[in-house]
Amino acid sequence: MPDRPAIQTSVTLVGDGTDIAHGRHLAVGFLTQVQAEHGLSVSQRAMDLTQLVVSELVTNARKYAPGPILLDLRIADGLIEVGVWDSDPVLPIARAANAGRVGQHGLEIVMAVARDFEAQREDAGKRITARIALTDDPGGITAERRTS
Repeated sequence: MPDRPAIQTSVTLVGDGTDIAHGRHLAVGFLTQVQAEHGLSVSQRAMDLTQLVVSELVTNARKYAPGPILLDLRIADGLIEVGVWDSDPVLPIARAANAGRVGQHGLEIVMAVARDFEAQREDAGKRITARIALTDDPGGITAERRTS
């Protein structure tokens, strides 16, 4: 589809306490629009996982970085890309699994459900990108992890 424009949307979240809900609603609306206007199949599992990933990534950005957050959603190659930019240049590190630890499992969850995960430093801040299959993956999910 090189001649087709990208299917994407973005929003700046300002940290007013509604960011997580706003991001989740944007994700549902975007995927619903992708189905209706572009005829792409989106499984309920993809819808649910996208909301979960948006929640976790936006939560982490709000918790660890001052200032606004940029949420990008993009369709590419049968995947939904969830990208979150924040102002903190420190790349996240998944902690070792610990069932007794309360909280701080968000990155582990994202990496477990995403087909692909990437963390990149940018000139200012960082961008975290997780990719989720639009349709169910009967072979299971394995995330590729890249940091730079």
